[in-house]
Order: sequence, then C-alpha cells, then structure tokens
Amino acid sequence: MAAMTVKLDIVSAENSMYHGEVSFFEVSGVEGELGIMPNHAPLLTKIKPGMARIIKQDGSEDVMYLSGGILEVQPASISVLADVAMRADDIDEKAALEAKQRAEQAIANAGADFDYEAATIELAKSLAQLRVVETIKKNIAR
Repeated sequence: MAAMTVKLDIVSAENSMYHGEVSFFEVSGVEGELGIMPNHAPLLTKIKPGMARIIKQDGSEDVMYLSGGILEVQPASISVLADVAMRADDIDEKAALEAKQRAEQAIANAGADFDYEAATIELAKSLAQLRVVETIKKNIAR
C-alpha cells in the first residue's frame, strides 16, 4: 500500500525550490513549530526564519533554510511563499557564522539609537542557517 502524501510547493522570489509529493513537512511558524501531514486542516500563517524539513514520498529527507514568508495548508496541498529559500548545500557556513558574530557584537554594544529589532532578526536568520548546516552534517555522519 502506498504511503499517503500531500503536494508541496516551495517558491521564493528567485525560483521554485521544491515541487513534489511528501508524507510530512515541518516548518517554524510564528506561533511555534508546525508538522503537516496529508489531510491537515486548512491553515494560513506567517513563517519565521528556520529550517524546513521534508519527508519525501520514498521516505528520504530533505532540509532547507527559509528566511520567512507565508504558509498555506489545504487538505491536499501545502504552499510556501518564502522570502528567501536555500538548500542546505547552498548555505555559506562561514558567512552565517560571521553574521551571527556581527549581530551578537552589535547587541552587546548597543547605543541609544540602536536598532534592536534589525539585530535580532539578523541573529535569528544566521542561527537558523547554522542549524540547517548542523542538521545536514549530523545526517551525513550517520
């Protein structure tokens, strides 16, 4: 018997990142972590910077970074309109580490006219990218 699946489309402003049948999709919503399976109740929410985990129809797993965007779930389809979407292999780990350090340094040395929101967004994005890279490294080490 074939596994139940749902159609998943992930697109960014630049290109289509994923199109296919999946048995499970996990993403960070603004209200918390979301795990979506076939026949999920309809849902529309913003997503925050983080890792998206895809379990494909054949059971294999794919991981990518989403910088934010909109998630729409219908019983037979999942659509993600991402601000930025990157496959784990395309993330520059060194650049993400440098961005994390810059944001942490800016927060530590905040002045009167400091834009705390921009610094925390930059920190969240860099941490999310590093989490994706770390997840991939763990999966390769298995």
